[in-house]
Amino acid sequence: MNKENIKKVVLAYSGGLDTSIIIPWLKENYNNCEVIAVSGNVGQADELEGLEEKALKTGASKLYVLDLTDEYVDEYIMPCLKAGAIYEEYLLGTSHARPCIAKGLVDIALKEGADAICHGCTGKGNDQVRFELTIKHFAPNMPIIAPWREWDIKSREEEIDYAEAHNVPLKINRETNYSKDKNLWHLSHEGLDLEDTGNEPLYEKPGFLEMGVSPLQAPDTPTYIELDFEQGIPVALDGKKMSAKEIILALNEIGGKNGIGLLDIVENRLVGMKCRGVYETPGGSILYKAHSVLETICLDKMTAHEKQKLSITFAELVYNGQWFTPLREALSAFVDKTQEKVTGKVRLKLYKGNMINAGVWSPYSLYSEEIATFGESDYDQKDSAGFINLFGLPIKVQAMVDAKNNQK
Repeated sequence: MNKENIKKVVLAYSGGLDTSIIIPWLKENYNNCEVIAVSGNVGQADELEGLEEKALKTGASKLYVLDLTDEYVDEYIMPCLKAGAIYEEYLLGTSHARPCIAKGLVDIALKEGADAICHGCTGKGNDQVRFELTIKHFAPNMPIIAPWREWDIKSREEEIDYAEAHNVPLKINRETNYSKDKNLWHLSHEGLDLEDTGNEPLYEKPGFLEMGVSPLQAPDTPTYIELDFEQGIPVALDGKKMSAKEIILALNEIGGKNGIGLLDIVENRLVGMKCRGVYETPGGSILYKAHSVLETICLDKMTAHEKQKLSITFAELVYNGQWFTPLREALSAFVDKTQEKVTGKVRLKLYKGNMINAGVWSPYSLYSEEIATFGESDYDQKDSAGFINLFGLPIKVQAMVDAKNNQK
């Protein structure tokens, strides 16, 4: 990439620490190039407030705020929910947002005739891969600028120093400098005291949790909810028809109040290191739980077991930034087939961080009380003898062969 040819850059802009200082850095290091900031709205709410003013003040020529919330839910979150995709207990909140944002980023770059796309992802993280693989899919010849792989800044503390020296306004300070990612699905926390795996997260400290409360601070009485699904997609909450996005937002509030969806894990990053993160995913955790409960009565054994195996691969693809790949698309086709009869209602009891099964119904239920009952039924228990004889035949033959050989 010849820096002399870079006159217009589209920047993935969040207004956070990294992307805030990248605007003046780009202008200093890339011939005072024009910087067009692009923010993908995936439900980060208050983080979008004052974003345009901040971007323009720090040197951007304009700011696009793309409303991607419906696309994010329908085309990224729902496929992962239907797949039951979970990466090491993590519900992929950052992972499936990045390809959605990056796709919008490329759209603007092509529209504006940009010479390069820039992102603020660090060389230690997964997001650099997620952004760049998506960019390569939609604009294979587009140059990519990743300042963390070029500049001399080595820490978030030095980033703050740079911001202060260039009069870049920040919403954080050195004491609350967690690395966070927020959208309508989750909120992640990394850094500071969490870098020591021996430190307990400060769940009860005011201001640490943003989407809910600690289970210790949740109500002493349970909350019951009912969720309706059609072909694996949530369509109603407590009998009220709602879009999937509306259901997520409502469940975030309900789940947050009941201390649902907290996760503290040390996960295996794509780049080879382990990293500790604390996640808040109240609504998402409820949806995954309810969907899983419904599948227990709607899927046959072999389909359910194969789906569980493939869900790991699906989650790894999403986590590793490989959303726009033939394998992910093929797995989604498989998942969609499995969901054709995942329709019904699930009732859950939410209590101090717990999600307790309280009932499940489906017109496609494969559960038969008449067959499974301990009471009288038409099931002929004598049938099991022949089944066991055939099922155990290899074991019997092996034992007979072993006994014969041992006599020699």
